[in-house]
Amino acid sequence: MTADESLGRLDDDYPACTMGRAAEPLGTTPGFLRAIGEARLITPLRSEGGHRRHSRYQPRMAARARELVGQGTPIEAAYRIIILEDQFEEAQRINAVDRRVGGSSSPSAAA
Repeated sequence: MTADESLGRLDDDYPACTMGRAAEPLGTTPGFLRAIGEARLITPLRSEGGHRRHSRYQPRMAARARELVGQGTPIEAAYRIIILEDQFEEAQRINAVDRRVGGSSSPSAAA
């Protein structure tokens, strides 16, 4: 198994990415992520050596925020939008699982 394959198996909150690796898919620099972290918009964890480590979720969040801000949305509103989008997506995922697993236990099936 390659490092990229094992990274793909980690959950989105695991702090696996260095700043350079996290910034690369965004087409930005580690300084961009550092600035967002200093503004407390994302909070990277630190390695034992003190290096910032980003989860896979944090760069995606930063990219979406950059997109919204580029469209004129204030940064605070952009992050609130992202949180709400994530909550909605998670609720949809949970509902889909519930429908697959417990289709016969719905209130209408019990009546």
